[in-house]
Amino acid sequence: MDADRPWLVRHRLEVRFNDCDPLGHANNAVYFTYLEQARFTLWRRQLGWVAQPAALGQRGPGFILARAECDFKAQVRYGDQLEVRLKLAAVGRTSFTYDCEIADLTSGAVVAVARTVQVHFDYDASRPTPIGDELREKLARPV
Repeated sequence: MDADRPWLVRHRLEVRFNDCDPLGHANNAVYFTYLEQARFTLWRRQLGWVAQPAALGQRGPGFILARAECDFKAQVRYGDQLEVRLKLAAVGRTSFTYDCEIADLTSGAVVAVARTVQVHFDYDASRPTPIGDELREKLARPV
């Protein structure tokens, strides 16, 4: 990860009981939900973005997740306090990439390192749409 780029958001959460599997640690799929929570928190703060149900009519532009990868470094368990951090790694013509880490707030240890690629997507036209200069600036702004 690029140490020179600032964290755009630091989203704190607690590992819930239902996040855990029968072995007592958070299931690996839940880490992707943690990343999603951080992305949506960031977009609400950066863009004033609120998801709208399709029943309300036209949906217009938004984002879709095109890729997600995660390297798991350590277990987390029910009640652990975590911080999910995102930084902008790259912005292309229609997509952008976040470098992410999830840290245990008690020990300070990084428990997962991830990367996600999002596409700026026009839901009404069902196709990617270019990222303009204004959106590019907003996506780079820490909250």
